[in-house]
Amino acid sequence: VQLQASGGGLVQAGGSLRLSCKASGVIFRFSDMGWYRQGLGKQRELVAAIGGGGSTNYADSVDGRFTISSDNVRRMLYLQMNSLKAEDTAVYYCYVRRGGADYWGQGTQVTVSS
Repeated sequence: VQLQASGGGLVQAGGSLRLSCKASGVIFRFSDMGWYRQGLGKQRELVAAIGGGGSTNYADSVDGRFTISSDNVRRMLYLQMNSLKAEDTAVYYCYVRRGGADYWGQGTQVTVSS
């Protein structure tokens, strides 16, 4: 199983980024999946998740600014991040949950300059 996250970078406050996560070796369709982030010196927190049935949920801090989506054919998970703030700076990790196991990507750094 491999999850490859990409799309991070440096952006000014108010800007946008789209994170991508390519999954291989795991049944993607109908799996629960999402994005966590971990800022420097902070605990890892759930940013957004999408259930196997398509339901979504977001952390209060990103609701209305971030959008999670998936493409079951391409086995891709996305996180569209708009109106970025300095406090969104973190390493972002994608995960897929299937059969009682969690699979993680390697993380992609997002840095928002104020």
